[in-house]
Amino acid sequence: MTFLPALLWVLPAAVWGAVAGWWTPRGPLTITQALCSVAVSVAIGWSAGRFGRSRLVWLVVPLSFLITLELARSGVPGPSTGPPHGSPFGVIALVAGRGLQLALTLLPLLLALAAGRGIRRRVLFTIPAAALLLFTAAVAVPARTAGIPSGVAELTRVGRLGVMIRGAHADAPVLLFVPGAPGGSELGNVRTHLGAVEQRFVMATLDRRGGGSSYPALDPASRVTVDRMVDDIIEVTDYLRQRFGQDKIYLYGHSGGSVLSVLAVQRHPEKFRAYIGSGQGVDLLASDRIFYDDILAWARSNGRDEVVRQMTALGPPPYPGVWGYEPIMTYEGEVYDQRPLEFGLGVREFTLLQKIHVLNAVLDTWDVLYPRMQDIDLRRDAPSLEVPAWFVMGGNEMRGLRVLFEDWYAQLRAPRKKLVIVPGAGHPVQFEQPDRFVEVLDDVLAG
Repeated sequence: MTFLPALLWVLPAAVWGAVAGWWTPRGPLTITQALCSVAVSVAIGWSAGRFGRSRLVWLVVPLSFLITLELARSGVPGPSTGPPHGSPFGVIALVAGRGLQLALTLLPLLLALAAGRGIRRRVLFTIPAAALLLFTAAVAVPARTAGIPSGVAELTRVGRLGVMIRGAHADAPVLLFVPGAPGGSELGNVRTHLGAVEQRFVMATLDRRGGGSSYPALDPASRVTVDRMVDDIIEVTDYLRQRFGQDKIYLYGHSGGSVLSVLAVQRHPEKFRAYIGSGQGVDLLASDRIFYDDILAWARSNGRDEVVRQMTALGPPPYPGVWGYEPIMTYEGEVYDQRPLEFGLGVREFTLLQKIHVLNAVLDTWDVLYPRMQDIDLRRDAPSLEVPAWFVMGGNEMRGLRVLFEDWYAQLRAPRKKLVIVPGAGHPVQFEQPDRFVEVLDDVLAG
């Protein structure tokens, strides 16, 4: 007689699992999603524990939730939703994706189920409950940016995209920064390294679709195309032009963001005063093949047999998903003597959830977007620009980018073009040598 009532709780748990898989397939990404996930799980768990008349609720409620959760997000692309991958990045993707999802849904569901059944004083209940309460409180702290007296300083949204806007003078020229790696966010590095830019510009730093505060905008992934990413730049540009009353703004693109930025300038030159590029990308497929050859040669010459086997088994790019590119991402810094990658997470401009998801945002967005960028070749697609163009390159820039840029730059036609090479700097030249980068910006303003 107690079996049927327990089964009745399958339905609300299964419905919640389906909703969670549809609404938060990569785990809760925003404060609202996190708090609602905890609240709904607590409500369902407590009700099942309080009114379910069988111990079977311990089995059927969490199991039905988990099954429908996985089914609902099974078609969502990316490592955070895909099967576990046996690599360091794969472990991080699993913990930050499914691990966080379970911490904010399954754990409160189980704890509330225990509370509903009157199990409230045992150590196995009180310690996890206290940990969940503290974690939820930490997750609820919003991102913020320090104010600037008589200036502008805010975290805002343009559609579904997050933008940090900072400037000491609201009437200064506007500079839009489009960051590099798919899914990456440079809010922290901008705040810690480029404070001097705020004295010269109103600097808007975009979180590209899929990165940082724009991670939720990655879905639906079918709509994340090159054209959509370029349109994002134009939409933010139009927002800035209208808000600050400027017909034209300056556009700065770095690495992968520089490729999209050049396409934006070419499509709408009337919206921009000038273009600045650093770590300039030209042809991603050709660059990756150079990276592949260089890493393979380095591994052979240094006796790294495991890397040789890994690269040989993969074969040259392109690859269908992000895991094929993992060896390039892992070893290119060592091969080209680049400084360790900095995420710049130690600032208040990131929420705790954004910090947890920082690598998954890169992996998921790379998996979705990068294969769709393989046909771009600026030598063919952007042989000329109708605005002045400045380029800043580190003297220690990676060969896979440098040689292709030199080829494109030699043929590029523009009203004015200038290349500045910064000795001792690598790929993120603007953060490694910020003073020199600001000098280039002063030259842009003077020009």
